[in-house]
Amino acid sequence: MQENNPYREDREQLRELIRQYEHLKNGRKHSFIDEDSFERIIAYYQEKEDLARAMEAAEIASEQYPYSAQLLIKKADILLANRRYMEALDILEKAELFDSADINLYILKTDAYLALDQQEKAVMLLEEALTLFEGEEKIELLFELADVYDDYEDFEKVFDCLKMILEDEPNNEEALYKICFWTDFTGRNEESIRLHQHIINDFPYSELAWFNLAAAYQGLKLYEKAIDAYQYAIAIEEKFDYAYRNMGDAYIRLRRYREAIEALEKVNELAKPEDVIFEALGYCYDKLKNYAQARFHYRKASHLRTDDSRLYYKIAGTYYKEGQWEACLKQLDTALKIHPNQAEYNLMAGECKSHLGLFKDGVQYFMAVVGNRPRNTAGWEALIRCMYNGKYFEEALVQADAALIATQGKSLFLFYRSAILLAAGKTKEGILELENAMAVSPKQLKKFVELNPSILQHQQVVDVVARFRKRK
Repeated sequence: MQENNPYREDREQLRELIRQYEHLKNGRKHSFIDEDSFERIIAYYQEKEDLARAMEAAEIASEQYPYSAQLLIKKADILLANRRYMEALDILEKAELFDSADINLYILKTDAYLALDQQEKAVMLLEEALTLFEGEEKIELLFELADVYDDYEDFEKVFDCLKMILEDEPNNEEALYKICFWTDFTGRNEESIRLHQHIINDFPYSELAWFNLAAAYQGLKLYEKAIDAYQYAIAIEEKFDYAYRNMGDAYIRLRRYREAIEALEKVNELAKPEDVIFEALGYCYDKLKNYAQARFHYRKASHLRTDDSRLYYKIAGTYYKEGQWEACLKQLDTALKIHPNQAEYNLMAGECKSHLGLFKDGVQYFMAVVGNRPRNTAGWEALIRCMYNGKYFEEALVQADAALIATQGKSLFLFYRSAILLAAGKTKEGILELENAMAVSPKQLKKFVELNPSILQHQQVVDVVARFRKRK
């Protein structure tokens, strides 16, 4: 015996309705279509995106049932799709006279007002409608109102709408998903904590409520509390990848890198590979000084985000910390091809060249740094140090003067001028400059000595330092 096929039956019924409609349209007076069937016919043409036939059906339906609010609403819907907003509003006003309790009236009116850039009217309409409806219909209107506020960037009121939904329907998943984002966006974390604690009291097995509570704690930098709440969310839903993701971030904030790695690896098990997760894992291993693993994960991230120069810079950084200058430079070359003027990349490349004794090449990279960021003290310091070590004393003195101007007289460069003059054999000038520098900022003496530790073997230098220390 052949079983009934509901889908086939429905399709055959629709086909028969369309046939009857064609008979009616062609003037066969014996044909009759009820109100609900007209709605179905109009919806059929709408689904096929045949708006012309949908409108034709709506016009015929309105002639047959001139006092039907439902059919007028369908007609208004088609008019909106055709961008005939004022006509749609006129039709909806007429429909309201016959049935003011249809929620679609308010939804479509809202769409029309928004299309006409009449946000205030849309808000007033929805707020009025909220007093007329209860239950699921009220919830639908609150979501609609939230979308209106979102479109017009009144984000605080978006949060308010979602909060109202959850107060009426604490387990509404859509609202729970959305309010997490808006809590973070508006910074209303304390309010969100109170709300979700209340929800959890009634629905202790709501993983979304626990997640939102955790996210709110995280927004207040209460990372320990956030982790505890994420743990509850995971206990309820063990495949909750976003809970593991956020928990990994919380562990990183607490510098608990091993636990962060464990959480982030779980994300990789549960979700599609993501560059940000690989990057975070690389960061954790970097902090643990496991540079090989750090590189592995940074590379994984770079394969998914090939145009991000920062990832190549991070890989370079792991080589730099290991003293692998050539390997570091190779990664920096890739980063610099993407962003040639990035100060950090040029600075590290210059340091690598300096470590390799290639001071002339190093100078070129450091000149790029100060050229793009003339107030960058670290760039000037590296440039002058490189010239000093390369014994380019005359040029180093010129750049020290330039650094003083660019950094508005930072005393560090007075010490550097002194060191350069002494190294160039200009002892008298160098000692005078040292005295000047010590008078301005004696704390910078450490940098002076770091430039050339053997400088403390110079008796006149020792005498100047001793004299200033006695003054203390």
